[in-house]
Amino acid sequence: MRISSLLNEDGILLKSKPKSKEEVINTLVECHFRLGNLNDKDSFRKAVLEREASTSTGIGGGMAIPHAMTEAVKRPAITAMTVEDGVDFKSLDGKPVNLIFMIAMPNDGKQHMNLLSHLATLMMDKSLFPSLTAVETPAEFIDFIDKLEDKLFPDESSEKSEPIEENKGYKILAVTACPMGISHTYMAAEALEKTAKEMHYSIKVETNGSAGAANVLTDEEIEKAEVIIIAADKNVDMERFNGKRVFITSVTDGLRKPKETIKAALSNKELYKYKGDTSGSEYISKPSIPMHETIAHKCYKHLMSGVSYMLPFAIGGGILHALSYFLDMIMLGNSALDFGVFGTGTQVSAFLNTLGEYAFQCMIPIFSGYIAMSIADRPGLAIGAVGGLMANIGMTFTNPQGGVPSGFIGALFAGFFAGIFMWFLERLCSHIPKSIAGIKSVLIYPVAGMIVIGFVMGAINPFASLLNEYLMYDLNMLDGNARIMLGAVLGGMMALDMGGPLSKAAYLYGTISLTMGKYDVMAAVMAGGMTPPLGIALATTFFKSKFSDAERKSGAVNYVLGLCFITEGAIPYAAADPLAILPSCFLGSVLAGNVSMSLGCTLQVPHGGIFVIPFMGNPSGYLFAILSGSLATMLIIAVLKRREPIKKHSLDTGIFD
Repeated sequence: MRISSLLNEDGILLKSKPKSKEEVINTLVECHFRLGNLNDKDSFRKAVLEREASTSTGIGGGMAIPHAMTEAVKRPAITAMTVEDGVDFKSLDGKPVNLIFMIAMPNDGKQHMNLLSHLATLMMDKSLFPSLTAVETPAEFIDFIDKLEDKLFPDESSEKSEPIEENKGYKILAVTACPMGISHTYMAAEALEKTAKEMHYSIKVETNGSAGAANVLTDEEIEKAEVIIIAADKNVDMERFNGKRVFITSVTDGLRKPKETIKAALSNKELYKYKGDTSGSEYISKPSIPMHETIAHKCYKHLMSGVSYMLPFAIGGGILHALSYFLDMIMLGNSALDFGVFGTGTQVSAFLNTLGEYAFQCMIPIFSGYIAMSIADRPGLAIGAVGGLMANIGMTFTNPQGGVPSGFIGALFAGFFAGIFMWFLERLCSHIPKSIAGIKSVLIYPVAGMIVIGFVMGAINPFASLLNEYLMYDLNMLDGNARIMLGAVLGGMMALDMGGPLSKAAYLYGTISLTMGKYDVMAAVMAGGMTPPLGIALATTFFKSKFSDAERKSGAVNYVLGLCFITEGAIPYAAADPLAILPSCFLGSVLAGNVSMSLGCTLQVPHGGIFVIPFMGNPSGYLFAILSGSLATMLIIAVLKRREPIKKHSLDTGIFD
């Protein structure tokens, strides 16, 4: 077992000035307790003092190893202290002590002796004492020991790269999930993994991305883990974590504040109690990172769950529509417009157009169905989907065949109503005897749910349809200048928080506009989202002196992220130098959205970046809009950013390297 793997930066106190041996022991015991290494702080302190009473652990040469092996210890761990002026530790050579390691060990005699022997070997190295008493940071302290262990124990150097100890399991498990499942999910996972490694914790992260769950946590790993981090902005399966210490936060916090997230998770002592929820809403402790127990954030998570499942239908259907128009443009030219068959002028284009239309018809029911499922688990899915379908076709009491579609707004209401109703119905049926409990899922839930959602949507559809028409009228009535201003505002929102609530709101507005047949709004939104990473990539290429080595290396990645409409590539740079990067990205995105709307660019799909530009309305104008915004971002960064490279910033979390 490596010494460096048992140390934690928060358990290393440098240049301390304790007045006595007792103060040293009390301080280091408190460190162990604060880090969650102890079951019983007082029992461990008593065991350490009893060991000191028999013979001092001050081994001479200015060093001491107070230690105890007791059931009061949860797991093997070491805290450390350097004392600037030395402290009387009743050492064997009678000299003051400047370097102290305190070992906490569960009842494992063999492991305890091996650890003491290992540490004693390190202490005999002449470079250890002067080097550790001179370091400036805990990270340097651990790094020196790590390198010394590589030198003295070369056969054990492979332990560093092992994230899991034999038969011990992972200390931390995590699940990351974002609504789109494209960027935040994987970047947060990488940030947590890298930071945990730097903090010398073993970790495994499950990613719930757009392609499904990867690196899935096993039952055995969950059983052995000390704490589970749920860094998610959409719901995940929580039943498997019942009875474990669970810390729930946003995927953004997992990405931007991985160290704070890990510390908060380890300090949390409450146990999660599963009560049929999927989101962790019955979590009984108060997380250190706020906003996740609020009703507004729960609604946001349910909404984003629906959006994440809807997107593949919107993207696939939109591209098929655009492809049908593209084929007719090539095969028939202007005659397709003259005869009113644009998109259906050939057998192939008609097939693709119809297929895309079917995908669009699925989009609204899927959206409302998965909102309901996010709230009420599986019983909500069918009811929400039926409500969404009723909204899509406009079914009412007087016209069961449909005719007053309420679209996205009606589906939004259907999803939340169905989810809440089914949630209450599940609890109402929880007292049914187990012998006949099977009828709930096959009879009571679907029949009762569909009858209720049918009556409710039959009454709601006319009013929701009027609201839908009112919004459509407002969009149609916007004149040229107002639409250009709208494009600028939406573009700027995409850059203000780069994947946060503001950009999500702009993106959702663009998606809603697609369902209303307004394609220029989505084009402006995507232009605003592509600009920040592209502008930063250009700046790292043409103004290299403004960036550190790590920033320049990561800059090339932002070309790819920007072209793929992944705005989050700009986050590390914004976190490192917000006063220079945020205004630059905002103004560049405002310009991109403005130019896109001015030139009448249109987009029928809510994602895709450079890959869908050939199917856009006015693609050359759109490329000009993105280029204008990116160049503006680059030039403003060149003016605002200092020439000196920043020594320490969020890029060091290893998000890209």
